[in-house]
Amino acid sequence: MSGTSQAEVRVELDFGAIRKVLIVDDSRLQRRILTASLKKWGFEVIEADSGEAAIELCRDGPPDLVLSDWIMPGMGGLEFCRAFRALDNDQYSYFILLTSKSEKQEVARGLDAGADDFLIKPLEADELRARISAGARILDMQRELSEKNRIIESALDELKLAHDAIDKDLIQARKIQESLVPELTGTFGTSQVSLLLKPCGHIGGDLVGMFSPGVNRLGFYSIDVSGHGITSAMMTARLGGYLSSSHFDQNVAMERRFNKFYALLPPEEVASLLNSRLMADTGIEEYFTMVYAIIDLRNGHLKMVQAGHPHPLLLRANGRSEFLGEGGLPIGLLPDVTFQRTDIYLQPGDKLLLYSDGFTECRLKDGRLLDEDGLMRMAMDCVADHTGPEFLDDMFWRLTQAAASDGGIDDDVSAVFFEYNGA
Repeated sequence: MSGTSQAEVRVELDFGAIRKVLIVDDSRLQRRILTASLKKWGFEVIEADSGEAAIELCRDGPPDLVLSDWIMPGMGGLEFCRAFRALDNDQYSYFILLTSKSEKQEVARGLDAGADDFLIKPLEADELRARISAGARILDMQRELSEKNRIIESALDELKLAHDAIDKDLIQARKIQESLVPELTGTFGTSQVSLLLKPCGHIGGDLVGMFSPGVNRLGFYSIDVSGHGITSAMMTARLGGYLSSSHFDQNVAMERRFNKFYALLPPEEVASLLNSRLMADTGIEEYFTMVYAIIDLRNGHLKMVQAGHPHPLLLRANGRSEFLGEGGLPIGLLPDVTFQRTDIYLQPGDKLLLYSDGFTECRLKDGRLLDEDGLMRMAMDCVADHTGPEFLDDMFWRLTQAAASDGGIDDDVSAVFFEYNGA
């Protein structure tokens, strides 16, 4: 290889990631010539006179660059290249084969063995330096990419830990939310209330419930909080306290009278009270829709308020069905709203279904929404074969089978099924 000039000594900063170079050649003279030039360019140089010796050196720590002769006794350059690439190294090393072979077939063999570049003997200093500079650019990019991948993997590990913590919290939050509906069925005299609550995620924004402050008096409701996720779930927890089935002194739908018993307030008053409470809390932007009904089980007189919630479906004992309610505004949307009450008398055998829009706005496989007509047909089919919680289970199963999403429903689904059987 030809000699080096003073200009060559001043270019060591051009070699980027390449600091340590391994020379593998059975010729001591060739190693000395290469070593002299490389050290002038600022490299740390180690030598090996065979492929076997080079492999042992590389086990202690791989070099940044390998310059290996092709033809050597014992382990040749190709075999050494394959063995070098088989080592378990964390970082990539640039490998240049030194050879007198220039045929394309031989070059292809070298590439297949894992070589990155070739130099034809006798070597020229300028060409060697240029090839090392090219390899340095490749190593710089490769190591920069590896560092970025390491950072990404580290970030992903941190995200996984955070996700696992959030997932654990959400599982616990779901248990807390489920505790808001401790009983999914309730029997009151000869009548029965069944509840369905199916969030589309860990937690949801739907809430259903029932309470009875005394014989022949019963209240039940279906609520759907705007939005999804944690914020909506926190709102349902708050509403669950407002409409508690176990702590009547905290239930805003009841009033204690004569220090002896609790009376159910008219539904429209309950809706107004809840609306006032939400509007008074300036930090709350959520609102909710609701159907709340109370009934006198002695005569079937049902009083109901509908606040932006889907119209309840009345299934008469004689086979007829109709939707009830006047619509109305959601609760917590505007101040000083007047809520209208609907009064109706149920006959023994009549059934009333309250439900969230997770039913009627479910997207079906044909692209249509289930809507009210589809809900009525589904309910009529189910009520012919089932009562109580089995009716709601069948309704939910049919909905998931008809839904367009392979994973099932895309929104929270809830319902209240009241069966009136007379005094």
